[in-house]
Amino acid sequence: MRTGAARPRAQRPRADALRNRERIVSAAREMFVESGPEVPLDEIARRAGVGNATLYRHFPDRTELIHHVVVSVLSRTADRARAVIAEEADPFDALRRFVHAAADERIGALCPMLADGFDREHPELLAGRERLEGAVDSLMRRARQAGRLRDDVAVGDLLVALSQLTRPLPGSACMNFDQFVHRHLQLFLDGLEAPARSVLPGTPATWEGLRRDS
Repeated sequence: MRTGAARPRAQRPRADALRNRERIVSAAREMFVESGPEVPLDEIARRAGVGNATLYRHFPDRTELIHHVVVSVLSRTADRARAVIAEEADPFDALRRFVHAAADERIGALCPMLADGFDREHPELLAGRERLEGAVDSLMRRARQAGRLRDDVAVGDLLVALSQLTRPLPGSACMNFDQFVHRHLQLFLDGLEAPARSVLPGTPATWEGLRRDS
């Protein structure tokens, strides 16, 4: 004998709804990089190929959309790190591949989005940060153990440099800025290789230290 009504099953999002959501996040990421976080949402919907109502159904406001873009970029960048670890036998070549791949994610463009009102302590965001930190730390540890990476750098040094070298410059005087990103990243990577040619000032930047200083 049944003692109560069966609970309705939670409905999974339809495949087309998931595709629309992914297209919106992808379009938002592109346009945030190109035009900054204040780009009109209707332009994001137009690039994603969906209606405004569809965008707002998935993301009720700009802050919610920015949150998902940041989480998506963190996840994609961590996936890049895990992939090169599995695919590249040489530890420093794996690190090099990751740095150039991460540049294509334009993680530096996230910084202007983390303004007032953005929840930096959201559990989803913290989990994404920890996953990325763990993946990059694995890359650097392997390269250091192989004698290819200098000893006086840490995860924070790499992520700060990536952020600085991939952040869009203000104004319109550097319209061809992107053409220099990979060139300058290669110069940076040459400076990471052991043996070191100089002594770095200060101490290695850790992820925990960056969080305390932010």
